[in-house]
Amino acid sequence: MEDLIKALQIFLKYDNPRFPTNCSHDQLWVDINPEKVSPEDIKILDDLGFFPDKDGFGGFESYRFGSC
Repeated sequence: MEDLIKALQIFLKYDNPRFPTNCSHDQLWVDINPEKVSPEDIKILDDLGFFPDKDGFGGFESYRFGSC
């Protein structure tokens, strides 16, 4: 859980949406625009299990923390 909290603290630096997360079939989505996130923080987020969405939906996703 510590890694999840670290990741959420990084996301909070870039935005504070009212409904920041969504979970669907083993994926946790975080609605933070990857273009706003520094390359250094993207690397840290990757190490914590989050990566920018590659399917064009935006935000970040994680298979490590998502489960439905």
